[in-house]
Amino acid sequence: MIRRTTDSLRHRLIFALDVDRLAEADQLVRLLASEVGTFKVGKQLFLQAGPEVVRMVHRHGRDVFLDLKFHDIPSTVAKAGVEAARLGVRFFDLHASGSLTMMTRTREEVARVCRREGLRRPRILAVTVLTSLARRDLRLVGVDDDVEDQVGRLARLSKRAEMDGVVASPLEIARIRRQAGPGFLIVTPGIRQPTAAVDDQKRVLTPGEAMRAGADYLVVGRPIRDASDPLAVAREVLADMARGLLSSRTRQGTR
Repeated sequence: MIRRTTDSLRHRLIFALDVDRLAEADQLVRLLASEVGTFKVGKQLFLQAGPEVVRMVHRHGRDVFLDLKFHDIPSTVAKAGVEAARLGVRFFDLHASGSLTMMTRTREEVARVCRREGLRRPRILAVTVLTSLARRDLRLVGVDDDVEDQVGRLARLSKRAEMDGVVASPLEIARIRRQAGPGFLIVTPGIRQPTAAVDDQKRVLTPGEAMRAGADYLVVGRPIRDASDPLAVAREVLADMARGLLSSRTRQGTR
């Protein structure tokens, strides 16, 4: 059962290509493509390698989460979203705090261009509160609410804007799922194995815990990348995801 479930979860594991050279990214994609369905491309790699990194991942038959966290005036973000769609990425993200107007306009413009040009519409994710932030950090920028309350507020705004889902820490998964329902995607960074260092993340869970809480996709970077055997750790992450998902289904079945 674990093996069958693990096989079905590969498309739900996103590996963060947080490296600074295209050649290194290519090596990691080659190594992990058998276990990872989507590769996340962030600012550092995209600024170094440009759209070629997206094309490289596509050549290996895998999807891209373009993690550039757009946050600007509505017209600028909408135009950036259109270009992401033209690159053929599976996901891209923007900051929910950029406003309801920004999110709505981006969604509408991307959908319009995809229909006109026959493109696959990417799933648009709204970033709630970065996993590196705690309550003190929010207060320093003028947000007096708890992290969980701010995440809930931004998740509700994202759903109102008809985003496909949100990026949120594992600790807020259950709350978002209760508020947004089963069709709203939750993409979760801040994933660490039980023995791994948390680095600059402040709100973390293990893969199994995140799946039990209701995550749809998990983003994992350093625990896999920095391992002596990255492929083996990717398989361990998938196995833990499978255990968590099966535990969640068992718990739901006994209610």
